[in-house]
Amino acid sequence: MHLLVMRHGEAGWHSRDHERELTEAGRFATGIVARQIAVSGQRPEVIWFSPLVRARQTAAIVSETLNCPMQEKFFLKPDDDPRECLDALRREDSEHLMLVSHMPLVGAFSTLMVDGHRRGIPFMTSQAVLLDVPIIDAGCADIRDQFLPDPH
Repeated sequence: MHLLVMRHGEAGWHSRDHERELTEAGRFATGIVARQIAVSGQRPEVIWFSPLVRARQTAAIVSETLNCPMQEKFFLKPDDDPRECLDALRREDSEHLMLVSHMPLVGAFSTLMVDGHRRGIPFMTSQAVLLDVPIIDAGCADIRDQFLPDPH
C-alpha cells in the first residue's frame, strides 16, 4: 500500500474548534501540496478525512486537484488513537490511500507505522508524507517522500 498522510491547512480561530475553517494562506498552501502530489504520480484512489471542517476543506482541495473521491472517517480526529486508523487500514482494499487529519494524530500515526511507537513526528500545516506500507502493521512502513507547502 502507498499511503499519503497529510495535516490540514492553516486554519483560523473559532470558539468551537471543530468549526475552524482554512485561512486563505491555508487554502493556497494546500493547493501547492496537492499539485506536488499530482506531479509525483502518487495519486490516491480515495481520501479519508476527519469530520472537522478544516480537514474536510483540505481534503476537498486535494480531491479536486487529484480527481479522487473523499470519505469522512470519525477515527481521524486530533486526539483519536492511531491504532483505530491502523485497524481500519487492515480492512481497506485500496492500494493508494490518503488520510487528511490533524496534529497530534498525523504525527503519532506516522511514527506508529514507521517506528512502532506513538511519540509523534512534527507536521507543519498542509504537509504530507508518503509511506510505503508493504505490510499493514506497526513498524512496517517507510517514509518514501514528503510534500511541503514551501518547497524551498
